[in-house]
Parts: sequence; structure tokens; C-alpha cells
Amino acid sequence: MQDIMQNALLNRRAMLALTGAAAILPLSGFRALAQSGAPMKLATIGAGNIGGTIGSLWVKAGHEVFFSSLNPDELKPMVEKLGSRARAGHTAQAVAFGDVALLAVPYRAIPDVARDHGPALRGKILIDACNAVARRDGEELLALTKQKGIGLATAGFFPGVRVVRGFNSIGARVFVAEAHRAGDRLPIPLASDDAAAAQVAEQLVRDAGYEPVMAGGLARAADFAMGTPAYGAHPNAAALRKLLGV
Repeated sequence: MQDIMQNALLNRRAMLALTGAAAILPLSGFRALAQSGAPMKLATIGAGNIGGTIGSLWVKAGHEVFFSSLNPDELKPMVEKLGSRARAGHTAQAVAFGDVALLAVPYRAIPDVARDHGPALRGKILIDACNAVARRDGEELLALTKQKGIGLATAGFFPGVRVVRGFNSIGARVFVAEAHRAGDRLPIPLASDDAAAAQVAEQLVRDAGYEPVMAGGLARAADFAMGTPAYGAHPNAAALRKLLGV
């Protein structure tokens, strides 16, 4: 497994040398990194309560994280506190840096993110932590997430992107309080149509200090959306799996 990981990283460096630009790590390389526990290059699109919290936990787990926001100067205190594995800038810079990106913005911003950065995200893994709320995001977008299911709705904005739904069902305060807790870890539901991307996301959930619970394909993301019994904190993975029927 170590040889596979090293070959994937060498191949990526070779592509970077040839193109002079950010190259997309093949999914076999993602799998090798996830299984080996080696550091990954991660990005956050949005660095507020969720993006800042989960991204910080990833830095502490040994990953390199590029935080992004509309006002990156405001992120300097957080990045300086986290140390050399953290940096901050604009979304385009973060997307170019990361092999995996955490999408943590108001749902109304997703069409703009997709328009401006969707092409650069193609082939990469995007973990969608966004929730649609009528008073903030508008009735039209909320209706879309209800009609299609929120996981499939997000994926529809990002063709060619390996979308995973996750980190959406719990508030930032709970994430902070329950990370790496003793005993049964806090369970985090996930959904994806891409098995390799799901495997990477599961490892990143563990690295952040929680227990992943794979619900199934992106259509199953509707089963742990806001307003469902599976939304919110649950005592352990067994209880959440029973609730989701997996």
C-alpha cells in the first residue's frame, strides 16, 4: 500500500512538472492516501462556522488546508494560530490547491460558486455541507432541493465533480464539543454516488474526530436533510444506522 501511495504522489508531481499547473490526483491516488493516512491537500470554500471548524480539525490531523472566503484577510488570525499547514486566500486559489474541497457557504451562493469554479473542480472531490433555508436562500432554491433531493440538487450544479454530501447535519458548536470524544464517536452521515470519493470522505470524517455513517447514494442525502429525524446529533453510529436503515 505504501508503494501505491508513493507512486500516486510521484505521478502527480510528474504531471505538475509537465503542465506547470495543478493536476488532479487520480481516484486510485485518493484511495491510497485515504488508506495510508498520509496528509492530503484540502480546501474550504467558505471558512465560517462549519468551514473554519472542520478545516481546523483537518489541519490538526496533519493535512494541509487552504481556507477561502470573500474576505481572506479576516482569516489571518485563525491561519496564524493553526501554523504552517494552514493558509488563506480567495476561492480560486483554494480550489487550485486542494484535491478535496469542503463546500460550506449559504446555499444561495452555490450557483455562483459553480459558475465561477465548477470547471476547476471537475475530477476533484467536493464535500457539500450546505443547507437550504428559505428565509436566507430563497423559496426557489429550497423547492429545488426538496424536489430533487439536496444531494442531487448540489450535484446538478457541478457536472464532472465527485460530490459527497456530509458535515451538514450538525451545528458548529456540537462539532467543536464532540470532536475526538472518548468512547463512541459522534456519527456523521454521508452520501455519494462515487465509491472512491466516499472512501476519502469517510477517512476525512475520522480524521476530524468523528465516525462516518454511509447512507448510500446521493439520493439518500434527503434522508438526513434538515427537518428529518436523522438530522442533528445522535448518540452513536449504531443508532444512526438504525435510523437510516443501513
